[in-house]
Amino acid sequence: MTRVMTSSTLAKTPKEADLIQHAGITDWQAISLVARREVSVRLRDKAFLLSGLFMLGLVIAAVVLPALNQPGPTTVATVGSTARAAASAAGATVTEVPNLAAAEAAVLDGSVDAAVVPDDSGLSPLGVAIIAVSEAPTELVVGLSTASPVRLLEPDATDPAVGFFIPFAFGMVFFTTSLTFGLAISQSVVEEKQTRIVEILVAAIPVRALLAGKVIGNTVLALGQIVLIVAVALVALTATGSNFLDSVALSAVGAAAAWFVPFFLVGFVLLAGLWAVAGALVSRLEDLGSTTMPMQLLVMLPFFGVLFGNQNPVFLTWLSYVPFSAPTAMPVRIFQDDVAGLWEPLLALGVMAATAAASVLLAARLYEGSLLRTNGKSSLRQAWSHRV
Repeated sequence: MTRVMTSSTLAKTPKEADLIQHAGITDWQAISLVARREVSVRLRDKAFLLSGLFMLGLVIAAVVLPALNQPGPTTVATVGSTARAAASAAGATVTEVPNLAAAEAAVLDGSVDAAVVPDDSGLSPLGVAIIAVSEAPTELVVGLSTASPVRLLEPDATDPAVGFFIPFAFGMVFFTTSLTFGLAISQSVVEEKQTRIVEILVAAIPVRALLAGKVIGNTVLALGQIVLIVAVALVALTATGSNFLDSVALSAVGAAAAWFVPFFLVGFVLLAGLWAVAGALVSRLEDLGSTTMPMQLLVMLPFFGVLFGNQNPVFLTWLSYVPFSAPTAMPVRIFQDDVAGLWEPLLALGVMAATAAASVLLAARLYEGSLLRTNGKSSLRQAWSHRV
């Protein structure tokens, strides 16, 4: 089939004119044109923009709502300098009152959460007592308690909440991004087949250049979305004054995030070509679910494996070398400081890159063999044996 478009064809397809330059266009030029077209079309798609805004809204809500739900400082009425000093040291907001009766009245009318007054019983090391309506504020009780000496064997250990959040965040980012953009690639291919635009595109540029442009364009969009999500999350954390990530955790997160970028890029390329094949195997959007279901499982199973197995070092080590789960599992291991050395992430990345290269070659062959088949659903065998 010729690679050159006639002037009459161009006149009938003005929307695709930006892809048809002239005879002799190079493969790299064709790939660049397709990639720019993918980015441009997606950025003009209202559904894509709304879904992106919805995701950013979820990120902001996940950061802001917990901060809003955190209780404010305990308000306390105090009597005397000793009680005032003890309540202030416990982090309470202090309101001084002249006597015990005024303190009890303030507690009963709800002006304060509790009262701290002098205690002569000798039972309190600080010489104060707490007065409350039905239950004393826990923060105040803890603040006025005498702490026992503490000796930490692992003073730099990560907070359990952070230890759960980081694997979940890495897994969720890769899961949602791969699924969202993967389905978008599949739907784009089917829509081009239904509208017969694909026949125009294939007449102008090589099929493999079309596939490469789709993969590159959506990879750029996916990476851009991740950068935007991270930036919004950091701004929200700063705005709320959150101390969720302390200095130790932040250092570990930074190292893991730096490795997550190349693992994400290679992992996305590994899957993107296969998503395009899933779309090329069918001719109608109604049939797309049957070919994309295996791809959805290929994204979902590693996500849940890392999420529920991140506390099992042996299991997580195996997952970090499996190409489909490595984009999440290896950064999690780096965050947990569970890698033997630099060679481990490099080896896992090398295994992923080799698998991605094989996947792209396989996808190119199947994509080329099924793209122009419009007579229903094609099998993988038919796609493999047919060439454009």
